[in-house]
Amino acid sequence: MVAVIRALGRRLIQALTVAIVVSLICFILVQLLPGDQALQIAQRRYGDDRVNAAAAEAVRAELGLDRPALTQLLEWIGRTLTGDLGVSQISGAPVWQEITHQLGATLILALGALGFALVVGPVLGALAGLWPGGVADRAGMVAAAALRAVPSFVLGLLLMVVFAATLGWLPVAGFDDWSNLLLPAASLGMVLAAASARIARDGVVAATNSPFFAFARLKGLSRVQAVQRHVPRNAAVPLVAYLAVNFALLVEGVVVIEELFAWPGIGHALAHAIEGRDVPMLQGTALSLGLLFVALNAATDVVLLAIDPRRRT
Repeated sequence: MVAVIRALGRRLIQALTVAIVVSLICFILVQLLPGDQALQIAQRRYGDDRVNAAAAEAVRAELGLDRPALTQLLEWIGRTLTGDLGVSQISGAPVWQEITHQLGATLILALGALGFALVVGPVLGALAGLWPGGVADRAGMVAAAALRAVPSFVLGLLLMVVFAATLGWLPVAGFDDWSNLLLPAASLGMVLAAASARIARDGVVAATNSPFFAFARLKGLSRVQAVQRHVPRNAAVPLVAYLAVNFALLVEGVVVIEELFAWPGIGHALAHAIEGRDVPMLQGTALSLGLLFVALNAATDVVLLAIDPRRRT
């Protein structure tokens, strides 16, 4: 329990640091973008053909963009500390409300990709690790290396051509039902499955070659019994750490896949917030992603402490 509390305390400090750093970086980057922020927002609100200098000035006065940048930053930080991320400068909706919907869609996509990777990668990697150097091991590692070398958006395009355009089995894009999830989740999950297969394979090989495994065999356990009792938990430690980090990267790095499959997630929203110079939406999106990363790290620490007793000392 002490180790868990210590780990969570470190992550809490990290969360506060992330909140401050993300706020500063996002605000500075938006201020450094070329062009008139008020004009960009007015164009997103009313359309290019209905925007003039008067409309831009009205937006500037409404949103307080004519105030000093430091004043705007301090006000946003003060609201954030109270849990208020403000409202979108384009849609006028509360930022929390939009982020909740979009982050939920991204988490669904990331969980689908993670589920695909867990079904395929660790199982094949563990089987290869039990018989290292065999035909299955070599073929699996070659396939894993090939998949890791291909970007996820290229896999997405190939899947769209084969399963949507050619065979007509699945929809190309959208967010209507579970069938829309399969292609983007597979596009992300295939790369993760390839890497997790390699991690699982190496973990199983390390466990079966370890002194504790040899001692288990000397005690009279069969190879099957020794594998069942000693390999899964020891091989799971690096795999859990790897999958946790890459799940966070999936959540933060699905911008291209969401744009490719028209998936209404947080990456899609972040791209539009940058394009429209929507500062509250941009800051709230980046902040939520950073805090999600910290939360996933904290959950990973707790899981690893439960799996590996050596980490508790």
